[in-house]
Amino acid sequence: MTTASTIKGAVNTDLRHDSATKHVSGRAEYTDDIPEPAGTLHAYLGVSNVAHATLNGVYLEAVRSAAGVVGVLTAADIPGVNDVSPTGRHDEPVFPTEKIEFHGQPLFAVVADTRDNARRAAELAKVDCDVLPHALDPIAAQDAGYPHITDNLTLARGDAAGAMPKAQHRIAGRMEIGGQDHMYLEGHIAFAIPGEDDDVIVHCSTQHPSEAQHMVAHVLGVPSNAVVVNVRRMGGGFGGKESQMNLFCAVAAMAAKKWNVPVKIRPDRDQDMTATGKRHDFVVDYEVGFDNDGRIEAVKGDFAARCGWSSDLSGPVTDRALFHADNAYFYPNVKLVSQPMKTNTVSNTAFRGFGGPQGVVAAERMIEEIAYALGKDPLEVRKANFYGGKGRDLTPYHQEVEDNILDRLIGELEQNSDYQARRKAIIAHNAKGGIIRKGIALTPVKFGISFTATWYNQAGALVHVYNDGSIHLNHGGTEMGQGLNTKVAQVVADAFQVDFDTIKITKTTTEKVPNTSATAASSGSDLNGMAALNACDQIRERLIAFAVENWGVAADQVAFLPNQVQVGDQVFAFGDFIKQAYMARVQLSAAGFYKTPKIHWDRAAGKGRPFYYFAYGAACSEVSIDTLTGEYRVDRTDILHDVGRSLNPILDKGQVEGAFIQGMGWLTTEELWWDDKGALRTHAPSTYKIPLASDRPRIFNVDLADWSENRELTIKRSKAVGEPPFMLGIAVLEALSMAVASVADYKECPRLDAPATPERVLMAVERLQGD
Repeated sequence: MTTASTIKGAVNTDLRHDSATKHVSGRAEYTDDIPEPAGTLHAYLGVSNVAHATLNGVYLEAVRSAAGVVGVLTAADIPGVNDVSPTGRHDEPVFPTEKIEFHGQPLFAVVADTRDNARRAAELAKVDCDVLPHALDPIAAQDAGYPHITDNLTLARGDAAGAMPKAQHRIAGRMEIGGQDHMYLEGHIAFAIPGEDDDVIVHCSTQHPSEAQHMVAHVLGVPSNAVVVNVRRMGGGFGGKESQMNLFCAVAAMAAKKWNVPVKIRPDRDQDMTATGKRHDFVVDYEVGFDNDGRIEAVKGDFAARCGWSSDLSGPVTDRALFHADNAYFYPNVKLVSQPMKTNTVSNTAFRGFGGPQGVVAAERMIEEIAYALGKDPLEVRKANFYGGKGRDLTPYHQEVEDNILDRLIGELEQNSDYQARRKAIIAHNAKGGIIRKGIALTPVKFGISFTATWYNQAGALVHVYNDGSIHLNHGGTEMGQGLNTKVAQVVADAFQVDFDTIKITKTTTEKVPNTSATAASSGSDLNGMAALNACDQIRERLIAFAVENWGVAADQVAFLPNQVQVGDQVFAFGDFIKQAYMARVQLSAAGFYKTPKIHWDRAAGKGRPFYYFAYGAACSEVSIDTLTGEYRVDRTDILHDVGRSLNPILDKGQVEGAFIQGMGWLTTEELWWDDKGALRTHAPSTYKIPLASDRPRIFNVDLADWSENRELTIKRSKAVGEPPFMLGIAVLEALSMAVASVADYKECPRLDAPATPERVLMAVERLQGD
């Protein structure tokens, strides 16, 4: 029988992104490309210019009388509930009524005939307020007695307090870990078109159409069935469009229904950066006890986070930081505590890794501390502390690590990157002195896959097979450039054994698949691929039953071949077979569904199995630093990453490459900076430095662990790839640390905070030289 490999675009094979040509030619349509109907109006936000104040009133007479202005929206104009909180804590009003909580907070919206007129008019408002003291970072918030913005979490196993004093060695320290702006190419945008009765259609750039639908419905005071949210594609998301789009969708929908005309809202880059949340900054206080071999005996960690003025997703983000504070290492005795602090800054939100990277960085800092204290290679300490067999396989949240492939993964990368010889050569180079110092580091990643909110681990899909054999695919995931649509369509093509071009991928819409989860937590392919396969299986079963009845053959005599269907001794073209099934009134449409098995989580007890499986990876990076200026470059990076049995290796490789660069940028050049008035000053590409093409490693080798296969029953035994490789960038931070440490003969951990900007590198060099 012919194999699936003859299908064009089969699973487990390289296939170009379905929109690749459109992307590079500029023909891909985004929300802002949708033709505007006659009479379309434009909204723009008016924002605060203080960080914390009692709000006495906003005077809008000059705004209303400005050129082209049709009207203004304030809290008083909200017909439903003044709240767009994604977690139901009801602490995030669309527009505030009593207090200003951060510099740049939206206070009202102007609606005008053009975007430029709306933007200019928004500057004319007069705000009457009594300024209050503000706290901008988690430590200042603690000192000022600010509350937790959401419930904190404790993870504990063993007796950390009792074991710590008994350890042969103990080290305590503090690490500051900076935040990060999403810097998606396409900013936030929502375009609302009013319909009859309560109806409204919202085109927008969101990772969570169902949440946007529900938020708009709450704000308008209508049922969810009156609101349709459409997303064809996003120009990047990275978590920044999981919950932050709610405000823009609500404003556009309110304006559209109030004036009964289409309304679009698109902030400029400055307002996009000041009014929407970032990756959470953390200040981690840690203490680690260990023996003479570098094996960890006890860990205590306190994770204080800058959460911002409202809860947003800070609860699960800070939870996930604790979930990953072990990274790849077994802690016999451990106690980890989160401190999600309210601050007078924009409300921080989801970002690729969702708190996990901050936890992993803290774990790697403790490994580094141990290595320098004992005069060992950090890789030796890492290997000594890897999760192992029975007795060394339980995480701080009491989930067993069942599928640990790190020994093989690290061993292969260590050999293939020639780590040992290169490290020896780097130590010899540094021993000569000189201005340029080098460093090398090989770091692992173990990352849990699933939403920690168990109910989000579900997905739906809708598959239609038309009577000419063409197939229509719709699912609840959103395409933001990562290739999700391509992968899910490959799954459908494989199920029916037809060419990829047979599948038509349509926009994500709440009209077709309801109650979807966000495309986040690296779960897009896992969930939506399985839901689509479920729909295909339903249709296949009906088609097999039809063939059995119509031709009198056994079910095992019906087979789907490449673009054909075999029934006994007869072979039909797929389209011809489908036509006959249609004539026989076989249902050729199905709604698929999937929910992740095995997972459960008791947050109060700090125990459970929050993750279906773990994805693994490792990176080896070599850097050079200039000890006179602190400037540096990445000379070489080798990566070996685990994606299970890849659905599409070339897309997965692209995800690994991009994630590494983004993670490297977070830890090196991307710095968020607020002034003493609470204003974000790094609010545009001119002041916020993301990695450029020239910042990539000079030598960049990326391989997938093609021998890996998910032991769990995931879609085609693949593993998630969106978030885990982001943490591979930590290898660059660790390599910089070694280069800095060389100026003091590796006697001391440099304790580089992140981002390790050239200024921070230079200050660390000078401090060690001074010591």
